[in-house]
Amino acid sequence: MNSEQTRGAAVNIEQLLDELTLEEQVSLMAGADFWTTVPIPRLAIPAVKVSDGPNGARGAGGLTNGTPAAAFPCAIALGASWNSDAAYEMGATLAAEARSKGARVLLAPTVNIHRSGLNGRNFECYSEDPLLTSMLAVAYIKGLQDNGVGATIKHFVANDSEIDRQTVSSDVDERTLREIYLPPFEAAVKKAGVWAVMTGYNRLNGIHMDSHKWALQDVMRGEFGYDGIFMSDWFGTNSVASSVNAGHDLEMPGPARYRGTRLLDAVKAGEVDPETIRAATRRLLVLFERVGAFDSAGPEAETSRDAPETRALIRRLGAEGAVLLKNEGDLLPLENTVSIAALGPNAGVARLMGGGSAQINAPYRVTPVEGLKAAFGDNRVSHAKGCTNNRLTQVLQGDIELRFHHGRRLEGKPAHIATEEALNCFWFDLPAPELDQNDFSVRAVATFTPEESGTYRAGMTNAGLARAYLDGELLIDGESDWAHGQNFFGTANDERLADIELQAGTTYQLVIDYCSPATADNGITVRALRFGIEKTMGQPEIDDAVRLAAEQDVAVLFVGRQEEWDSEGYDLPDMTLPGRQNALIEAVAAVNPNTVVVLQTGGPVEMPWLDKVKSVVQFWYPGQEVGNAIADVLSGAASPGGRLPQTFPRRMKDNSAWSEDALTYPGKDGHVRYDEGVFVGYRHHDSHNVPPLFPFGFGLGYTQFTWGEAVADTEIMTDAGVTVTVPIVNSGAADGVEVVQLYVHPEAMAKDVPVARPEKELRAFARLALKPGQSGTASLGIVPRDLAYFDVERQRWMAPAGRYALLVAANAGDIRQRLAVDLETEWSEPA
Repeated sequence: MNSEQTRGAAVNIEQLLDELTLEEQVSLMAGADFWTTVPIPRLAIPAVKVSDGPNGARGAGGLTNGTPAAAFPCAIALGASWNSDAAYEMGATLAAEARSKGARVLLAPTVNIHRSGLNGRNFECYSEDPLLTSMLAVAYIKGLQDNGVGATIKHFVANDSEIDRQTVSSDVDERTLREIYLPPFEAAVKKAGVWAVMTGYNRLNGIHMDSHKWALQDVMRGEFGYDGIFMSDWFGTNSVASSVNAGHDLEMPGPARYRGTRLLDAVKAGEVDPETIRAATRRLLVLFERVGAFDSAGPEAETSRDAPETRALIRRLGAEGAVLLKNEGDLLPLENTVSIAALGPNAGVARLMGGGSAQINAPYRVTPVEGLKAAFGDNRVSHAKGCTNNRLTQVLQGDIELRFHHGRRLEGKPAHIATEEALNCFWFDLPAPELDQNDFSVRAVATFTPEESGTYRAGMTNAGLARAYLDGELLIDGESDWAHGQNFFGTANDERLADIELQAGTTYQLVIDYCSPATADNGITVRALRFGIEKTMGQPEIDDAVRLAAEQDVAVLFVGRQEEWDSEGYDLPDMTLPGRQNALIEAVAAVNPNTVVVLQTGGPVEMPWLDKVKSVVQFWYPGQEVGNAIADVLSGAASPGGRLPQTFPRRMKDNSAWSEDALTYPGKDGHVRYDEGVFVGYRHHDSHNVPPLFPFGFGLGYTQFTWGEAVADTEIMTDAGVTVTVPIVNSGAADGVEVVQLYVHPEAMAKDVPVARPEKELRAFARLALKPGQSGTASLGIVPRDLAYFDVERQRWMAPAGRYALLVAANAGDIRQRLAVDLETEWSEPA
């Protein structure tokens, strides 16, 4: 067979294994390039393409300049919906998106737990609670895999911070792992049959995850019954023999660093058994079969799939994840006759996603101002920015010419010329195959014509060396004393800044000379360049926003963070809104009694102004329809359907990961110690009497619900479990969503329980969307394990005999009813 032939009939995996040479088997265990596996043409084994990420299928292009791809709500927004059906819909639609990019495996979902609230990837994860995370992940995975695209649940395991993420050891006791951090992976295996797992960069209790035999072999394959592949995070393989012997199958990206010739040498030296190679190859071939790869000659060309039904789904999901935190005097929804001052740094720009590998090139972006004008009319919406909230200078937009040269010195004629619309370049692959990724240079040429005179700030960050010139004069030196900073996953320098005076209407020429970096010692080499420029802002801009707010019926402040703060590669410094946003909110609220705050963040923030505004809506990053989704909720066209998937503390020191000892967070000397144990999020606040700003599961709406009496079908817990039903009626005048939550609290129990247990733990929930006057029933089922803790010494789940309270709640701080169930004899189950 040649590479154009495919295996139309059923694949005989064992026969293929017999036909593959050892060298060919080893070649399959590392990527061919950044996104694809190695093909074996003589046996019609095609290359299989994978793609980021959780909120859209990006394909093989740069982070924000590749083939356009639909941008869905981020994971925390989906987590806030508490809607498993929506997670399935999103997964199913993302399967079609992935196939449009020629990909058969999607690198998602991300199920790491919201431990600190400051994790740079908090937005990319569902929740602080393992049950909520598990339910959404299972549905998302089924949506993908029912439609032929493999899911890659990540990052296994305890990869809950971005600080020193490639070397840090997450030191976690086994009980905490079993009860908090492993359940989403267990559920993905047992309930969804997930096909791929991505190992984290971190070490777990001192051992790199790709070599962690206990976690990979004993727990995942042995106890949970996992039969899929383990894939490294990009450049996250750390050894040859120990990684393969731990059961790790695929090193990404390619070409191989620890596999290939080094692995063949390890086999010859007797460090790796050929049967271990065969087992890994078998798992890879099974994955290829599951995703239908043998039915094609390899990855298809990338296309953009901008479907109307996808737009509608993204818009609906955005509203479903919106959490109404405050609505004094029922200010929301707004009357359609009001005049609106749309203020703040997120009003005129679409903050649709977080940063890092989750980024994609959306086909379009709807800003909040655009959404409000479409909903209320152009003449009813006015706009002022007021202040900034970006971490880096605003990226330069326009017609940018990139001239690529062979070698690092920009010598000779350009080998290739390309254009970009934004000077934010991340070169996974170069635009011409003849260019050498390790030996090239680029001259970027653009013009900039300011609309206003004044002081402007320019900023540049580069992975590689670069110098920026404005009208021939050196503006920023990104070459001298270059050092690693926090940008581009920690491979670029910190942004270097320059302030300059510019005149309105004058056109300035910008030239940036860039050369590729030398290959890093650890093999992780990134080639990237970002340049931004913006007019500096101060008190006059806040004063302008305040004047506008005083003239309108309602002031809506669009504040929060953006993808440069909530991003892979670094954690947040604190829970404070960046820039002068708090001052802007306070000043606006002082002149307009009808002030609404629309928050866009990837996690909790402190709200010192909460008592001074009437309404607050948490909107996260809801995808490309962000402006329309926000307008739908503010206008009442859609109900805010969300509940907090993470506790919002009053202050950073109230967080469960906070400690006076830096070893607990952010870590010290290469270790971060999970001293809080199982007391994460609401478990911490409940058990240690720390009042939150807003409790886990909290969310208001535009209607009222009447709860009937909760009834349990039995008062004795058996292996069949207990089902609690609660009749719910929408007794208000608007559509709405109620989320009924069931927590378990251990009461009378065996006296010799050796561990501290949380005050209560979420064990079931039901989401009901009801129209006015409509009734429904929340059905909440639990089984004996829902009463249990993990006994490390006995290696069993243990539920002592005794009484357990079943707490029927609207959120972790609002217990509506209390039932009891008795466990007559001790229950246990082996790990």
